[in-house]
Amino acid sequence: MSGTSSPEAVKKLLENMQGDLRGLSLECRKKFPPVKEAAESGIIKVKTIAARNTDILAALKENSSEVVQPFLMGCGTKEPKITQLCLAAIQRLMSHEVVSEAAAGNIINMLWQLMENSLEELKLLQTVLVLLTTNTVVHDEALSKAIVLCFRLHFTKDNITNNTAAATVRQVVTVVFERVVAEDERYKDTIEQPAAVQGNSNRRSVSTLKPCAKDAYMLFQDLCQLVNADAPYWLVGMTEMTRTFGLELLESVLNDFPQVFLQHQEFSFLLKERVCPLVIKLFSPNIKFRQGSSTSSSPAPVEKPYFPICMRLLRVVSVLIKQFYSLLVTECEIFLSLLVKFLDADKPQWLRAVAVESIHRLCVQPQLLRSFCQSYDMKQHSTKVFRDIVNALGSFIQSLFLVPSTGNTSVTPNQTGSNASGSTGSAQTNPGVLGMGGGATVLPAFEYRGTWIPILNVTVQGSAKATYLEMLDKVEPPTIPEGYAMSVAFHCLLDLVRGITTMIEGELGEAETVNQTTTETTSLPAQASERQDLQSVSDQSEKELVNRAVWEEMVNACWCGLLAALSLLLDASTDEAATENILKAELTMAALCGRLGLVTSRDAFITAICKGSLPPHYALTVLNSTTAALSSKSYSIQGQNVQMISPSSESHQQVVAVGQPLALQPQGTVMLTSKNIQCMRTLLNLAHCHGAVLGTSWQLVLATLQHLVWILGLKPGVGGALKPGRAVEGPSTVLTTAVMTDLPVISNILSRLFESSQYLDDVSLHHLINALCSLSLEAMDMAYGNNKEPSLFAVAKLLETGLVNMHRIEILWRPLTGHLLEKVCQHPNSRMREWGAEALTSLIKAGLTFSHDPPLSQNQRLQLLLLNPLKELSNISHPDIRIKQLECVLQILQSQGDSLGPGWPLVLGVMGAIRSDQGESLIRTAFQCLQLVVTDFLPTMPCTCLQIVVEVAGSFGLHNQELNISLTSIGLLWNISDYFFQRGEIIEKELNKEEAVLQKQAEEKGVVLNRPFHPAPPFDCLWLCLYAKLGELCVDPRPAVRKSAGQTLFSTIGAHGTLLQHSTWHTVIWKVLFHLLDRVRESSTTADKEKIESGGGNILIHHSRDTAEKQWAETWVLTLAGVARIFNTRRYLLQPLGDFSQAWDVLLDHIQSAALSKNNEVSLAALKSFQEILQIVSPVRDSEKPDTPPAINVSVPVVVGTTTATSLGRSFMRTDSIGERMGRYNGSELPVVTDEIEDLNLWWAAWNSWYRIGSESTKPPINFDKLTFIPSQPFLTALIQIFPALYQHIKTGFSMDDLQKLGVILHGAVSVPISSDASPFILPSYTEAVLTSLQEAVLTALDVLQKAICVGSENMQIMYPAIFDQLLAFVEFSCKPPQYGQLETKHIANAKYNQAEWVALNYVPFAERSLEVVVDLYQKTACHKAVVNEKVLQNIIKTLRIPLSLKYSCPSESTWKLAVSSLLKVLSIGLPVARQHASSGKFDSMWPELANTFEDFLFTKSTPPDNLSIQEFQKNESIDVEVVQLISTEILPYANFIPKEFVGQIMTMLNKGSIHSQSSSFTEAEIDIRMREEFSKVCFETLLQFSFSNKVTTPQEGYISRMALSVLLKRSQDVLHRYIEDERLSGKCPLPRQQVTEIIFVLKAVSTLIDSLKKTQPENVDANTWAQVIALYPTLVECITCSSSEVCSALKEALVPFKDFMHPPASKVQNGES
Repeated sequence: MSGTSSPEAVKKLLENMQGDLRGLSLECRKKFPPVKEAAESGIIKVKTIAARNTDILAALKENSSEVVQPFLMGCGTKEPKITQLCLAAIQRLMSHEVVSEAAAGNIINMLWQLMENSLEELKLLQTVLVLLTTNTVVHDEALSKAIVLCFRLHFTKDNITNNTAAATVRQVVTVVFERVVAEDERYKDTIEQPAAVQGNSNRRSVSTLKPCAKDAYMLFQDLCQLVNADAPYWLVGMTEMTRTFGLELLESVLNDFPQVFLQHQEFSFLLKERVCPLVIKLFSPNIKFRQGSSTSSSPAPVEKPYFPICMRLLRVVSVLIKQFYSLLVTECEIFLSLLVKFLDADKPQWLRAVAVESIHRLCVQPQLLRSFCQSYDMKQHSTKVFRDIVNALGSFIQSLFLVPSTGNTSVTPNQTGSNASGSTGSAQTNPGVLGMGGGATVLPAFEYRGTWIPILNVTVQGSAKATYLEMLDKVEPPTIPEGYAMSVAFHCLLDLVRGITTMIEGELGEAETVNQTTTETTSLPAQASERQDLQSVSDQSEKELVNRAVWEEMVNACWCGLLAALSLLLDASTDEAATENILKAELTMAALCGRLGLVTSRDAFITAICKGSLPPHYALTVLNSTTAALSSKSYSIQGQNVQMISPSSESHQQVVAVGQPLALQPQGTVMLTSKNIQCMRTLLNLAHCHGAVLGTSWQLVLATLQHLVWILGLKPGVGGALKPGRAVEGPSTVLTTAVMTDLPVISNILSRLFESSQYLDDVSLHHLINALCSLSLEAMDMAYGNNKEPSLFAVAKLLETGLVNMHRIEILWRPLTGHLLEKVCQHPNSRMREWGAEALTSLIKAGLTFSHDPPLSQNQRLQLLLLNPLKELSNISHPDIRIKQLECVLQILQSQGDSLGPGWPLVLGVMGAIRSDQGESLIRTAFQCLQLVVTDFLPTMPCTCLQIVVEVAGSFGLHNQELNISLTSIGLLWNISDYFFQRGEIIEKELNKEEAVLQKQAEEKGVVLNRPFHPAPPFDCLWLCLYAKLGELCVDPRPAVRKSAGQTLFSTIGAHGTLLQHSTWHTVIWKVLFHLLDRVRESSTTADKEKIESGGGNILIHHSRDTAEKQWAETWVLTLAGVARIFNTRRYLLQPLGDFSQAWDVLLDHIQSAALSKNNEVSLAALKSFQEILQIVSPVRDSEKPDTPPAINVSVPVVVGTTTATSLGRSFMRTDSIGERMGRYNGSELPVVTDEIEDLNLWWAAWNSWYRIGSESTKPPINFDKLTFIPSQPFLTALIQIFPALYQHIKTGFSMDDLQKLGVILHGAVSVPISSDASPFILPSYTEAVLTSLQEAVLTALDVLQKAICVGSENMQIMYPAIFDQLLAFVEFSCKPPQYGQLETKHIANAKYNQAEWVALNYVPFAERSLEVVVDLYQKTACHKAVVNEKVLQNIIKTLRIPLSLKYSCPSESTWKLAVSSLLKVLSIGLPVARQHASSGKFDSMWPELANTFEDFLFTKSTPPDNLSIQEFQKNESIDVEVVQLISTEILPYANFIPKEFVGQIMTMLNKGSIHSQSSSFTEAEIDIRMREEFSKVCFETLLQFSFSNKVTTPQEGYISRMALSVLLKRSQDVLHRYIEDERLSGKCPLPRQQVTEIIFVLKAVSTLIDSLKKTQPENVDANTWAQVIALYPTLVECITCSSSEVCSALKEALVPFKDFMHPPASKVQNGES
């Protein structure tokens, strides 16, 4: 006890002890001085012990007598307070185990005194308990005294004390025996001496026992004495004792410590000699007593049984039997016989109840029951105890149902085998009873012939939890609730069955595993003997035989009683759970009998279940014959005959189904109750789990099931499983919801039942099948000639049996399929027939999928055996059978397609045999099969079958029943082609092999081998068949089919054409592709233009497809595109064919006719194809093609398109050997196209086609009406975009003539207007300066040309001027848009989208872009001879003059600005060139044009818009300034290289500019905006600069400048005068801003002028000029008064230079006036 011996605990103990002693001395200080002194000396004693010893606890224990003394003295005072304190202290010492034996004795004596004085009784009990439980120091006399003390306290007046004492006694008794167990454990290793001779009857002979055992022995012996009302030997001092308490103590000792009695002979002796006789003696009143017997009948009055004693006795008996059966065999026999007697009807109810509870305790111990059987039943002269127990339970249950008749009949139930009642039972129906609520009982109960017994929930299964055996506090016999005894008895039966069967089956299982080597027991019921002969007994061990004997004895002993009781209960049960339990018991018993080979008992149990399943008195011959044998065994109880199986028809069961009996003549209806259904489930369970042991009973079971299935209306479903049919079938079948939920479960079990047939041997299996066939024939006979629903049970079960026995199918295939094919499938009744087909096809499918050994692939005979019935089904004309056949094919494919091998032609034949007129569902099913073949099974079938597949697929495409099927079949053809491609090599090899064989055969017969496309090799023929099939579908009347077939055909050829032999391509091109194009073109051009209202049904058709013509147009587009793509991607294969150029011409012809067709979609697509054959565009995948072809923006020509294979995204290199082809699967590298078409003729043919298309399509029509066809923008764009790529190929021979042709087409294309409904998509909003795709394309085309010329030869470069002309023509569009024939076009802003109007494009961005191109080009080519000779510069200037002169009147402001900047750029390059060639006269006509252009621009007649901002005005002015600056830098310095007239015009202009600064017509407000100050200033400065240059060569020039000056000076004078006037008049008001500006400008001009004059050579200046300058001086001086500071500072600058004129007057004047 680490807790009490740790140093802390010890320290605390010492403290507490001292505390207790101090407390004691305080309490006793006054009254009890001796105690006080003892306490004080005790304190010293304790301290001394603590001080002197290390092991304090041991020391304390040694001196414990002295330590305890003061406390004992304290108790002697009998003062309550002191006593309590002392007892507490003593208990503390005990709990620390520091009390020695002597001290313990003293304590017990002290306690005894207290007890006698009735003081502190509860505390005493507590102290005793602590003393005895903490250690073992108390034994022998002291122990007995302590125990007696507790017993004495048990019998006080005080209730609480009594109860506490009783508990203490129980605990003390337990402690005494626990000590024995512990003692045995301690000494278990020492070898015991053999015990003294047993028969010694001296009760005190216990010398051999060890101390603890001895105490226990004495105690137990005294308990027996006391119960027997004798004086005790050892428990001295007992005053009184009750028998009940004694029995309880005996029972608990026996129950808790059986090992003590079994190990020690002395104790065993007590059991035999004392306990058993005591029990039997005490039982006597119960045995003799009978209820209701009159007292007069016997002389002495019989002592009445006493419930508490009797109940406790039974408990003791239960323990004795359970724990000590092996010791007390004989005694137990007596006890068991007594128990059986207590069940008699004349015993009191409570006695029967406790007896049943006791029996229940035995029933849950199967090993015990087995021992009974071995010890009694199997011994010759012994009572048959086990049989009696079972029979007694049965009689007991039956007696409870029989209301006892009046009169004291004291007949004991005698088990006679008298044939008291025959098969005519006393089960007369009593219709009156049914009125009692018709089964609406809520409580679970049994009811039999008016006796109603509720079922109580008494116990959990397998445990015997008793109620009345536990009522230890009751003195009076309790009232037993109705049904309690029945419920317990019922559980006894169930637990008995469960225990026995579990035990026997467990042992059987062990035995079987042990003897698996020995030959197995065959359970063929040859003789209906109770015991079947075992074979090879010799091998089986002795133990096995002994065991088997026991098992059979047990079963034989109990089955009759059990069956009688269970059948009665089954009939009486109204509760589902109870019924379930009864049935389970019957089932386990039947199975057990079957396993043990006990035929009679097995059949008896099975018959009981079968009877329970069917309605009462159901006419089923099989059952009635079986029961006749059993009905002889019945019991008579109290003079009444109770049949063993007596169906009481008035049972209150809920009816859950009403159905018709299965009979030829209609017989009204029969009812099934929920109990019938429950029995049926049990029957199914039995057959399923224990079919192996059923033997002859199979027939019974199957017949019953067939009838039940029929009544319930279960119909067979997939695989033969029975499923609930709809109530429609049998109008008289009524099922409640309760049973509906059960049915799936039942049908499930039914199926599992037949699954177990696979474990039967061959013979039994044939019997089963023959039985089913005969059932089936009966059913067919019943179904002939009427349309009544046939019974399909037999057919369904034949199917199920076949399915589960696939591993040995050959044995039963012929009888099975023969019966189904010849009889069932041809039966006129459609249900019957349908089921025959279902069964047959299911069997075929299962047969094929089953993994046979050897497998089917190695066993062709079996495979054909299995497939044969499928072929034979084709001979039956019923369409329902054909559908089943096709569905079967479909499923065979799904599961078995990989391994059909030689069966393929047959399977494909079944699909191909379907004709168009056979209805949609058949076609659809057949097609599903085909789909499956194509998707999954091409690789597994022989290659010779592939052509059949292509044909069948093609034929489905042409079926017109269902569009989806046609479309899907095209998809299948594509999949097939893909497959051919992937496995090309293998197929080719196999076909060639086959071909060789056929060729040989043909030669032998001397005939020619005939097959389509003959000269081509067989693999290519396969391809050509495929292409031909698709070609047919491409011209199908249905547009969707055409579209799909077309896409597939081209994708296939595109993706897989590489596999064909080179020579085969010829056939492909001429026989397949061109043939198709011709047919399509013809159909398209002749197609109907009538509008199709709707696409059948409510499908709306898009307006782009609402006429046949439009639908054909789509086909045409697709076909042309496809052919073109093939020409593009396969050119390297086609070119070497020899007639390629003819093919090329034919193709171009098709493209041309399509491009010029009056259909936007076709024409645009034709151009795309054109682009494609020129390898401009890499082919778009079909899947990605948009519905309406978008405008193509290909600005950069791609010389070689990436030729990817369409639809699959694989790329193909050109390879010719198949081996290489196969290697290319994942190659994503682009093919290298080396031999780009060398043959120029092909390209020129293409150019001619292009020119024809272009000139035809862009030529304006002569007259216009609503239907006039005008080509669309995307079309024109595409057309022009073709040119750059085409040009790459023909540039070497491209002449001026061709350039002219091109120019016409470009010009024409740009001029075509747009229809107003297309404009929102093509035109940008009018304000945005964006080019349309077409305009981009036109410029690109010219750009390509120009670049080619640039790098081309000399003679190509003469084309430059022509290109300039073309571009300049486009530039003019900015001001003068082109006309398209006589067509009136509207400005976009005024066009209405929804009207058929034509909109002119916004040409400004296009013209401006052209202008930019011109400038760029001119910058590159200005010096070029052709450019110089053809006066390109002059043409540019001439063209620019138009927008420049219009200036503000231009349609777009950007135009004139761009024109100016372009002019400046061109001139900066062109003028030096012009000066260079001045002498040649090539530029003479250019100068006047230039001068006029300057004039028109700088002094434009167009007025600026009113809303022009100042900033804008200043920007525009800066542009004018730039022009003047150009003149001053680029023109005037080189005047001597320039014609004089031109210079003169320029000077005039400058002068005009410098003067033009103000026009008096402006209003005040406008002046400040409109004055071009900067411009005037620059003009003026330039004028001045060049007026006084030294380089004046001609007098005329001087004149020009002089005249200009004088005008200028005069104007300055005027301005100054006006300013002075205004200044004066205005007073303080400042002058307008513009006037101030003007005066400042004039002043600055004056100062500039004077500077210039000074710098000039004096002789160049006219004297008149000086005079005019000087004349300004006075006027300037007058201005000094002005108020504006700006004017003042300008004035200052103007006055300063005059100082140079100040010099002294000349002394002499010559010609004073001149």
